[in-house]
Amino acid sequence: MLRVLSEFLWSVRRAGLAISTSKTLDAARAIELVGWDDRARLRGALAAVIVERARDRARFEQAFDAFFAVDAAHPGDLFARLRARGFADAELDTLRELLFAAAERSGEAGDAPALRALSGHAGELDGLLAAAGIRRTLRGMTSPSMTGYFAQKTGESIGLPRAANAVARVGRVLVEALGAERGAALAAALKEELDALKRRVRRHVEQELVRRDGDRPDDEQVRRASEAPFAALSEEEEAEVRRAVRRLAERLRGSGKTRARRASRGRVDPRRTAARAARTGGVPLAIVRRRRPRERPKLVVVCDVSESVRSASSFLLELVAAVSELFADARSFVFVSDLAETTTLFRDGPPHRALAAIASGAVVGISANSNYARALGSLERALDGKLDKRTTLVILGDGRTNHHGAGLDVVRRLRERARAVVWLCPESPSSWGVGDSAMARYAETATLVLPARTARELEEAARRLVRLR
Repeated sequence: MLRVLSEFLWSVRRAGLAISTSKTLDAARAIELVGWDDRARLRGALAAVIVERARDRARFEQAFDAFFAVDAAHPGDLFARLRARGFADAELDTLRELLFAAAERSGEAGDAPALRALSGHAGELDGLLAAAGIRRTLRGMTSPSMTGYFAQKTGESIGLPRAANAVARVGRVLVEALGAERGAALAAALKEELDALKRRVRRHVEQELVRRDGDRPDDEQVRRASEAPFAALSEEEEAEVRRAVRRLAERLRGSGKTRARRASRGRVDPRRTAARAARTGGVPLAIVRRRRPRERPKLVVVCDVSESVRSASSFLLELVAAVSELFADARSFVFVSDLAETTTLFRDGPPHRALAAIASGAVVGISANSNYARALGSLERALDGKLDKRTTLVILGDGRTNHHGAGLDVVRRLRERARAVVWLCPESPSSWGVGDSAMARYAETATLVLPARTARELEEAARRLVRLR
C-alpha cells in the first residue's frame, strides 16, 4: 500500500499540488479506513485530506483518474516491468547484481542517483526532480524554446549521461553472461527503459514551464495593474498590486541587508593601505578599511485614510510594515479628522488585519472629512521631543483640506526638526490648487513631493525613501 500511495502522491505533486508529510499520513489513514475497492469513495476520501483549494479539485481528480485508470495499471519497478515482458527471474537477478555493482562503483562519480531512478519505481525519479537543486536549475527557463537545453541540464544534474555509460557497460556484460540472444534482448529492454527515463525528465521540464506560466499573471495584466490609478483598480488588479508590493518589500529588505553587510566591513582606506604595504614591499598586501559608525535612521509615516485616498494609503502602510526592519524606529499614524498611531497595530499582527481594522473605522472615524490642520497639530504633539535629524517624515495625502486650515506652519516646524519631510500625493499635479487642494502650498513647504497615483509610482517613491537612509 505504501509504495502505491507514494507513487500516487508523486503523480499528484507533478500535477502541481503541494503534498506535505502530514497530508501523506492523513492519506494513508484515509486509505486504511475506506480501502481500495470503491474507486469513487477512495477518490473522495483522498481529496478531503489532500485538496485545500476548490480550484485544485479538478487537477487532483484528473491526476487520480490517470493514475488509477484501468488501462494504466500500476507499473511497479524496473524488474517488475521486465518480468512482465517475459524475462526470467534468473536473468533479472543477474541484471540486478550488475546494476547494484555499477551503482556502488560509480556512486562517487554521480551515476548512482539516475541508476537508482532507473531500477526503482516512478517515485524515485520524482524525488530526484523535486530536489531544490533541480528547481534552481530550471529557474532560468522562460520559454518553450529552452526546453531541450534545460532538459539536458536537468539530466546532467541527476547523472543521466554517466548512467547511460553504465547501462552500456551492463549491456555488454549481459551478453557475456546470458548469451548473445537473451543478453542482447535484456540489454535492449534496459536501453528502452533508460530512454523512457529521459523522456520523463523532458516531460517534467515541460510541465514545470506550463505550471509556472499558469501561476504567473501575463505581462500585459501586470503592466495594466501597475500603471492604473489606485482608485480605478479592479479586484483582480488590486490583488496583483498587493503581490507586487510584497515582492518590492522583499527586494528592499534584501538590498538593505546587503548595504548593511558592506557597511560593516568598511570602505577601503587607500592611504593607510599604501603605507602599510610600503613596509613589506607590497607582499603581502593587507587591505586597511575605515569604519564609520552609522546609526540606522528613523521613519515616521502619516497616512490620510479618508475615502479619496484610502486605497493608496493601504498599499503604503502595508509596504512600511514590511520594510520597517530597515529602520531603527518606524512609527505609523493614520488620520481623517482625528489622528491615531498604528505602530503597535502593525507590529503585533499581520498587515491585512491592521488594514481591516483601519478600514472598518475602529482606529479613527472614517466618515468625517479630512482635517489636515487638526491632524498635523496632533502629530506635532505626538512627536514632541522625538523628531530629530535621523528621522524621515513621510506624509501621504491628497492635500484636500475641505476648507479647514492647511497647517503649513506645522509642516515647516516638522521640516526644521526632521531630516526630511517627503509628501506622497495620489493626485495629478494638474489638480493641485484646484478647489480645496492645498497641495501647491505643501509642495513649497515639504522637502520633496513624489507622485503615488499608481503601483509603479509607489514603487519608485519607496525606492527613493530607502535611498534617503
